[in-house]
Amino acid sequence: MDTLLLIMPLLITLSTVVIVLILAHKILLNEQTLTKDNQLSRKLILLLLYVLSFLAVSLALPVADSTRNQVIGLFGIVLSGVIAFSSTSIVGNIMAGIVLRFTKPFKTGDFIRVDQYFGRVTEKGLFDTEIQTEQRELVAFTNSFLTSNPITVTRTSGTILSANLSLGYDHHHDKITQLLITAANNCQLEEPFVQIIELGNYSISYRVSGLLTEVKSMISSRSRLYANILDTLHQAQIEIMSPNFMNTRNIADAPPAIPKATETPPEHIAKHADPSSDTTPEDIIFDKAEEAEQKERSSTELSEDIKALNEQLKDAKDEQKDRLELQIARKKEQLQTIKTKPIQE
Repeated sequence: MDTLLLIMPLLITLSTVVIVLILAHKILLNEQTLTKDNQLSRKLILLLLYVLSFLAVSLALPVADSTRNQVIGLFGIVLSGVIAFSSTSIVGNIMAGIVLRFTKPFKTGDFIRVDQYFGRVTEKGLFDTEIQTEQRELVAFTNSFLTSNPITVTRTSGTILSANLSLGYDHHHDKITQLLITAANNCQLEEPFVQIIELGNYSISYRVSGLLTEVKSMISSRSRLYANILDTLHQAQIEIMSPNFMNTRNIADAPPAIPKATETPPEHIAKHADPSSDTTPEDIIFDKAEEAEQKERSSTELSEDIKALNEQLKDAKDEQKDRLELQIARKKEQLQTIKTKPIQE
């Protein structure tokens, strides 16, 4: 009888802990509409519940106070040691992943530059983050590396697209500025402007820039900008070549090095080999990043739709309620299909 009374607090505590953890799992992780960020935050809540459960069981142990304090102290030392060594361990990447999830410096599909690498984000994991480069390669960074190095993120609202070139002093800068702005306008760049960035010994260095609002076409747009600069300056009979070339000509009045124009329209530059094809280089280069972005966007939209339908369901009656329940079931099925569909490697 005395033994039963002694272990009764422990049995009650264990029963309570088990029930609480089971309910927590069902409530926090059983929803199909959860996004990755929501799943992470709820898993952290579960982790905290497990820690508190261990402490509760430790306090209910039928042992002397000194022994109980030693158990709790040992747990605290282990937990402190894990956190202390987290900067160079797996736990460090997990903690860095948590930081990235809460600060959200970028999202799936964004263009980012880390160190010497540039590409689109294809996956954000708890341990690492993956990007797809301009060579269609997949590069993975540990989350601890991302939190300890600067990350350049291309804004989805638009980015400045630029091109540099050098021309001789025999061309007035006002004329060159007008021609370069014309070339930028032909590429549908907004608010183009020209800067003189250097006065060299033999040439002037120019930079033409403009706002590109469709950032997904960055690679194609840069190539079209270069092509339009060539066409615009050549049509104005302006030679694009180092002025040093003049020193190597054997004939004083040799014609400028300007190629003859072709019938290929500039809009076909940087596109598919077949001009009739709608495929762009970005469709091939960033295929996985595009698919990952579409998957995340579709999941978010469906989750928001399900949430809105659930709100309507609270005040619905009879036939309307049945109709809403059917819509919710269909959208949950679509969401589950999207989440389980693997992304092409």
